[in-house]
Amino acid sequence: MMRSTKIMAAVLLLMATFSACKKDKNEEPDPAKPTIDHIEVGLNNNELGVIDKDFHFNAEVLAATKIENVQIKIMPRAGETYSKAWKHEITWDQYKDAKNATVHKHFNIPADAAEGKYDFFIIVNDQNGTKLEVKKSITIYLAANVPVNPNAGIFNIFANDARYFRNGQFTVAGTKLKKGDVIKSQVTITDVKGDGKMYILMINKKHNHRPESIDKIDFSKAIVYDVLEHKGWDKSDSFSNSTVDPVTFLPIRIFPAFTIGANVDNNTPTANPINGAKAWESGTYYFGVIYKNTTYNIGYFQYIEVPVAIN
Repeated sequence: MMRSTKIMAAVLLLMATFSACKKDKNEEPDPAKPTIDHIEVGLNNNELGVIDKDFHFNAEVLAATKIENVQIKIMPRAGETYSKAWKHEITWDQYKDAKNATVHKHFNIPADAAEGKYDFFIIVNDQNGTKLEVKKSITIYLAANVPVNPNAGIFNIFANDARYFRNGQFTVAGTKLKKGDVIKSQVTITDVKGDGKMYILMINKKHNHRPESIDKIDFSKAIVYDVLEHKGWDKSDSFSNSTVDPVTFLPIRIFPAFTIGANVDNNTPTANPINGAKAWESGTYYFGVIYKNTTYNIGYFQYIEVPVAIN
């Protein structure tokens, strides 16, 4: 009787093993999912948005097979209260059929948004039927309530002491900056406090390098026209590379001069040689300002395109 029991147990074990092996053989592995990297929710990845203002988003996407689409969703967070019901969704189809993509987008936080803390979902749909969903955070402010709200109140360029560009308009369309021209640029960033830093740059457009934050500047490609910073400001004020004494109206700092075709730039404390990848060439240059408030991790940038003739 004991022998029969042992034989039966052995048979059952063998059947179970065979069944498991057959099941493993017939089951197909789950399809691979897309992956995502280098996510930036807000400029400087600060996870902050301002109602009716530009918002920065970046992500590197790699599909398992091919991308179907990429989505973002801003959704109410459990436990939070809002002045009204609001959510937002965007789907980008232009990456369809790509294996990988840099999703670099700028869009306005809608004017009807409600202030508050939200969940920020990034969704990558793969053509193999899988999807990747990543949850981040975002805090949305009214412009009046954001800790600092940097903008270029003044953005001027002078060439040989004549006005060349003023706050969005060229004085004479199509004119070029020429080798030997002396340029000056006045830039004022409004509504800032605490600590912050500003770079004003020239970059040959051929490099496809248009950094939106200071930590993304490639100084092997960027010519520094001016750089300065403020520290310990208790109250909101304007930060400019040209200032005067409010009592005597005498200049404290004057925006520097810079010659097109110069051998070195205006970087401080040490000037950078203008050679290698950033050696002067005829063509279109980006001329822009990048500001970062390090106290609140809030940034601002603006670029224009200027033609340069070296030959």
